[in-house]
Amino acid sequence: MAVRIQNIKVICTAPEGINLVVIKVETNQPGLYGLGCGTFAYRHLAVKLVVEEYLRPLLTGRNAEDIEELWQLMHQNGYWRNGPIENNAISGVDMALWDIKGKLANMPVYQLFGGKCREGIPVYRHADGRDLEELCHNIEKFREMGITNIRCQCGGYGGGSYGNTPGTAPAGALPGVYLDSGKYIRDTVKLFEGIRSKLGYGINLVHDVHERIAPSEAVKLARELEPFDLLFLEDPVSIEQTDWLRRLRRQSSIPIAEGELFNNPAEWKRLIAEQLIDYIRVHISQIGGITPARKLQIFAEQFGVRTAWHGPGDMSPLAHAANIHIDLAAPNFGVQEWSGIEPPNFVIQELKGPRGALLEVFPGLLEFRDGYVYANEKPGLGVDLNEKEAAKYPCENTVTMWTQTRRRDGSLQTP
Repeated sequence: MAVRIQNIKVICTAPEGINLVVIKVETNQPGLYGLGCGTFAYRHLAVKLVVEEYLRPLLTGRNAEDIEELWQLMHQNGYWRNGPIENNAISGVDMALWDIKGKLANMPVYQLFGGKCREGIPVYRHADGRDLEELCHNIEKFREMGITNIRCQCGGYGGGSYGNTPGTAPAGALPGVYLDSGKYIRDTVKLFEGIRSKLGYGINLVHDVHERIAPSEAVKLARELEPFDLLFLEDPVSIEQTDWLRRLRRQSSIPIAEGELFNNPAEWKRLIAEQLIDYIRVHISQIGGITPARKLQIFAEQFGVRTAWHGPGDMSPLAHAANIHIDLAAPNFGVQEWSGIEPPNFVIQELKGPRGALLEVFPGLLEFRDGYVYANEKPGLGVDLNEKEAAKYPCENTVTMWTQTRRRDGSLQTP
C-alpha cells in the first residue's frame, strides 16, 4: 500500500521567544507522520501561508516516498523559484518527508545517506563579552565543556547596538544599529591579539564579520587577522559582493566561510568550483531542506570545500538534527555551528538560561557531550513535537529591529 500524504499542518511556536515554524506531514498510515523545519523567524506567517494555501493542496494524495519528485514539484510549481519564504516552506515539507522515509526504513536519516563517517560532530559555540577579560572567561567556560572551536565577538556583530543616531549622522537620520567600521576593524584585530596572548593557540578561533563592512575593508581585516591563525573568517562580504572574494583570496591566506544568506545554487556554484571559499555554511532550510543540502555537500566535496552549516537559535531542533545527520555522513564535513540546544545541565548559566521549554516542546533533542553532538539513533530525524506544549508559546509578529543596520552617515548597511 502506497504511503500517501493525507494532510500538512503548520505549527508556529516560540518556546525561547524566537519564532519557529514546524511542518507536520501526516500520512494515510496510522501513526506515521514526519516533522520538518521551515523557520523564517522574521516572516513566519508568510511561510505558514505558502504551506497551507499552496503546498498542502499541491501535495495531498501524493506518494510521500517520492521525495525527489515532490521537491522538484514544489520548487517549480510557483514558476518563479528560490527565495527565503518559498524555500523555507519547501524545506519544512522536505525534512518531514525524510523523517517519514527514515521511520519507514526503521533507520536514522544518516543511514539513508550511506552511514557514518564519524561517530560525533565537533561544534563551535559563540563567546561574547564586554571586554577581553569577560570574553576570555566565557571562552574558558566553553573549554571546560570540551569545546575547542569558538567564535569570538565583542559587543555584537560590527560592534554596534540599536539606538538613536550618533553624532556623526546628519540631522534627522533614522535610528538603527550604527556601525563604525574603522573602529570595529581596529578593535577586532586587537581583540584576537589579546585572546592569543592570554589563551595561546590550543583553541580554534572563528570570527563573524556578518557582512557589516565594505568589501575593501574585509580584505584589510582578513590580512590583519592572519597572524592569529583563525579556523575561518565568516561572511566577510555580502552575497551581492562575492566577486570580491577573488581579490581577498589573492591578498590573504585566511580561510573563508561564506553562505549564511544563500538561497540559490547560482550563488555558490562559482565560489566552490573556483575554490574561492574554504567552508560552505548555508542555512539548510533557506535553500530548501535536506534534499538540496545533501546535493550541495556532495558538490562541495569534489572541490575540497568543507561544510560548516549555519546553526543559530532561530532554527528549530529539527533543523539542527538535519544538520547533524548530513554531517555524520559527509566526508567533507568541517565543523558545525551549535546554538546550544543541549539539555539544561550542560548549559553555562552565565551565557544562557535553562532550556526547559524547548525540551518540553521538542522531545528527543540531540545529545551534546564533551564538545561533540551525537544523533539519538531513533528512526528518522529522531526529534518529535509536543503540539500541546508548543501551543503554550505563541509566536509574535513584530517589526525586526536588529537588521536595521546603518553606516555612520545614517545610510543603510547590510546586516
